[in-house]
Amino acid sequence: MGKKQKVILPPDLPPELSEDEIEVSDEDLDFVRENRDYAGLISTLDTQSITKHVTRVADAKEDDLEALYEKRMRKNALKKETEETSLQVDRVDALPVKTLDGKLYYRTVSKAENGSAEVEIGGDNDDGNADKGLVKLSKAERRAKLKKIKKDAKKQGKEVANAEVQPAPQAAVLAEVKQDLTAEEAFENKKLKLAELGNALLTDPESNIKLLKEMVQISKENDQSIVKLGLLSLLAVFKDIIPGYRIRLPTEKELEMKVSKTVRKMRYYESTLLSAYKAYLQRLIDLEHEPLFQHVAVRCICALLDANPHFNFREILLATVVRNISSTSDAIRKLCCSTIKSLFTNGGKHGGEATVEAVRLIADQVKANNCQLHPESIEVFLSLSFDEDLRKSEKTDNDHKARNKKNKKRKNVDAPNQLQQNERKKSKQELISKMREEVEADYKAASFTPDVMEQRQMQSETLSAVFETYFRVLKHTMESTAVRPEANSGTLSDTIGSHSLLAPCLKGLGKFSHLIDLDFMNDLLIHLKKLASSGSNSGNGSEKSPKCLTVSERLQCCIVAFKVMRNNLDALNVDLQDFFVHLYNLLLEYRPGRDQGEVLAEALKIMLCEDKQHDMQKTAAFIKRLATISLCFGSPESMAALVTVKHLLQKNVKCRNLLENDTGGGSIAGTIPKYQPNSTDPSLSGALASVLWDLNLLSKHYHPAISTIASGISTMSTAHNQVFLSNISPQQAFKDMSLEQEQVSPQTGSVKLNSKRKRANGAPPSPSIGSTADSSPFDEDELRKKLASHFMLLHDIKENERLRRGLEKTTLSLELYKQYKKQKKQGSKTKSKA
Repeated sequence: MGKKQKVILPPDLPPELSEDEIEVSDEDLDFVRENRDYAGLISTLDTQSITKHVTRVADAKEDDLEALYEKRMRKNALKKETEETSLQVDRVDALPVKTLDGKLYYRTVSKAENGSAEVEIGGDNDDGNADKGLVKLSKAERRAKLKKIKKDAKKQGKEVANAEVQPAPQAAVLAEVKQDLTAEEAFENKKLKLAELGNALLTDPESNIKLLKEMVQISKENDQSIVKLGLLSLLAVFKDIIPGYRIRLPTEKELEMKVSKTVRKMRYYESTLLSAYKAYLQRLIDLEHEPLFQHVAVRCICALLDANPHFNFREILLATVVRNISSTSDAIRKLCCSTIKSLFTNGGKHGGEATVEAVRLIADQVKANNCQLHPESIEVFLSLSFDEDLRKSEKTDNDHKARNKKNKKRKNVDAPNQLQQNERKKSKQELISKMREEVEADYKAASFTPDVMEQRQMQSETLSAVFETYFRVLKHTMESTAVRPEANSGTLSDTIGSHSLLAPCLKGLGKFSHLIDLDFMNDLLIHLKKLASSGSNSGNGSEKSPKCLTVSERLQCCIVAFKVMRNNLDALNVDLQDFFVHLYNLLLEYRPGRDQGEVLAEALKIMLCEDKQHDMQKTAAFIKRLATISLCFGSPESMAALVTVKHLLQKNVKCRNLLENDTGGGSIAGTIPKYQPNSTDPSLSGALASVLWDLNLLSKHYHPAISTIASGISTMSTAHNQVFLSNISPQQAFKDMSLEQEQVSPQTGSVKLNSKRKRANGAPPSPSIGSTADSSPFDEDELRKKLASHFMLLHDIKENERLRRGLEKTTLSLELYKQYKKQKKQGSKTKSKA
């Protein structure tokens, strides 16, 4: 075998042409002659060296050269074919592979080529001998050729190694599948492990208390689902194994003392439980700030606080719950509010200490946020309950102390007149008193009865924090300069803003008004009066506040003032005339679709129906205004107003003169001879000079219940012996009418309501709510015609107003144009004179 040699083939020769075929023109000869300076390079060429380099082949013949060129062309053709097509691998490996996506592919390996224009010659002895005699190479060319061969061999070896190292696509897919399977197996294993640890702790917590640390460690992993499962599992374990007392760790002196094994075991159990509980709480507080785990963390914190409010680290749990009590998330806010309410209602679990701490924290949060919180943050105060017997016992204790002082003084006065008692009797009485004190102390310690003094102190602290919050909200509302448009609705959901806490504050003041200190009562009524006025000039007050409250909120201020006055009737002597003036003006500002009808009905009940004494002029003014606004109110509001009118007419017999049809309002018109409907003071309106003609229109109301009560009121006489029983309040009437409107089916097309008219001559009763009868208490066609004419009239009025506004604009523009012309003429005249 001869050594393989590579040669560099000479370049392709130009086509051979015979000298006879070459034609040189005269123009070419003239051009060369003229430009000999530019053709100097061609004349200086060494033709001999060129011919020697081209004809380097020794003893070469034309047939051998042609064979060599043909061999090179075949090699190039094979190389192109191998590059275009790829060789398949072994038959076993050539089977198709299906991926997880459902695609088939074949494993192929392309043939690695050198890529150079060099041709290997050798392999057989004959070919080697022929090539040897064909080409002659210099030493430098041989060295360069050997170096290139070695480099190519190294490159091919590296490519083969890399091809062997790279995994196949099927192996990568299998690796991914294995990773998924291992992750699922690890998840299932951790779930089982958590279940086993929790079951072991629940069955025997004292011997397996070490497992708590392992569960806490599992809850600190990166897997989201494992963390949630770990937190919930620890919650169930802690709720079950936490003792019913607060753990106190032993001091250094106590640790140095020799104790029994049971005591040592109990200390170890308590310390391990407390350390694990602390680590768990720290983990919950860290996760409470992360959005993915916030709901789970807050849920665990609320559950721990609700189940064990007496245990250690209660302050941390309370601070976290109160911080989230005004969260933007509805689920988190409801969780925290329900937990705080449970603390307030179940005070026996913690003895009232958690209630005091929670109320203080809420008060501090309201102060820190400048009263800009969600209304539910202080609505939880409505769940508080205060024991009034503690206040009574405080009074009795003071009375007993005063009596004891008087008895001692009497004994000291009578002492010189009495004989000295026996010393033995004194010693016996002292012993008996000591024994009684010891027995009472032991009984209290055994029965765990709360101390009355401590309860009284905690209740006073709670009350002070609650009323501090309420008064701060009132003060902030008074100082607020933000003007809120009147078009806003009066619901609690719409009050979230500058006065978001005012509505729950007023509710709380109304509920706990009997517990307010008398020293603050006068200031409270002054604030409520200013808030109820809300920038109006009604009444005698000269002060003005920005009109930033809704009608519902101002009505609530009037309601709270009346509740405070009635609950402290013995100690207060306050004139509430200003609040009647505010109510009289608010009746005109009320809008059925915007404000709360329940608040209006409650105000009518408390301020008009339950009040015992009324001025005749004031009562007549309210009767007239309520009857008038019933024409434009909805059915529930109209019913509440008419019930109030009926109640006022029953209590004030002289006001029934408004039902007479003569001029001047009957036999008595009062000091004011003419009715002034636009008056802001009910006592100065002169309503006794008017007639309740509104009841005649209301008796033809489309709603049968309203028409019935209106006709019943109009038939009342002025006889003093006439008795009318009214068993329904405005609040109840409003609720009943609202429920009837909700129960009416919209498919029937006719409003079916419960008519209270008594049918005569055996006439069938009117259809009740929910009945399927097609009969209607009014003519639908006539009602439709009347409504159509009414709305057409309103449309014409609106159109006329629009045309009038356009006419006014055009006339104004014409007048401005005329003035402009006059000024222009005057300017031109002055210029011509100048």
